[in-house]
Amino acid sequence: MAHVITRFHRPNPSLIQSFTGLGAATVYEAAGRIGSVDPGIKPLAPGIRILGPAFTVVCHPQDNLMLHKALQLAQPGDVLVASAGGHFHAGYWGGLMTTGAMAKGVAGLAIDGCVRDSVEIVQMGFPVFSRGSCMRGTTKGVLGKINHKVLFGEVLVYPGDLVLGDDDGLVVIPQAEIEKVFEASKRRVEAEKVKSEKLRKGVSSVELNKLDPVFASLGLVQE
Repeated sequence: MAHVITRFHRPNPSLIQSFTGLGAATVYEAAGRIGSVDPGIKPLAPGIRILGPAFTVVCHPQDNLMLHKALQLAQPGDVLVASAGGHFHAGYWGGLMTTGAMAKGVAGLAIDGCVRDSVEIVQMGFPVFSRGSCMRGTTKGVLGKINHKVLFGEVLVYPGDLVLGDDDGLVVIPQAEIEKVFEASKRRVEAEKVKSEKLRKGVSSVELNKLDPVFASLGLVQE
């Protein structure tokens, strides 16, 4: 088995960019409530947004060797999606790696682990989602995997899947579903505009969501 797979199919960049104005929660709902990553993996700071095809990395616990290899191979627009083997408490990524990633045009890092130099990374404007910050160092001496499927924050991610994240969290959409989910997301946005207008006119959320039969079936007593 190859440790590193260098070639995989990426979605059309224009299709990826069509998600730019869409929120992660909207896409998650439009996809049928699939792909929601463990909310413990958060943006380093409010307002950070990440979007691109997944470039998957599996690191050995407390070792970041494969992230360096990923930086060598990733293409502009890729999002590095990294697992740290369940060992969260180390700084697998820092300011120097961020400099290298930005020079290559990498679109961001989503890591099921911690990073360090977090203030510097935020100031540089590089999108990172992580378990938090940790100053503990890592080694660079154990092989892992690149561009194999990876279990990332409770979601199975394949290279080329869509990764989208904002303040609400991260969602991953299988590559084969991206176009369908985009169309469903657009319809959801338009439907929510209609609902918002009704709410502004005084319609209650109970009426809007037709919840009276639900309350009745549950035996709600109101005096």
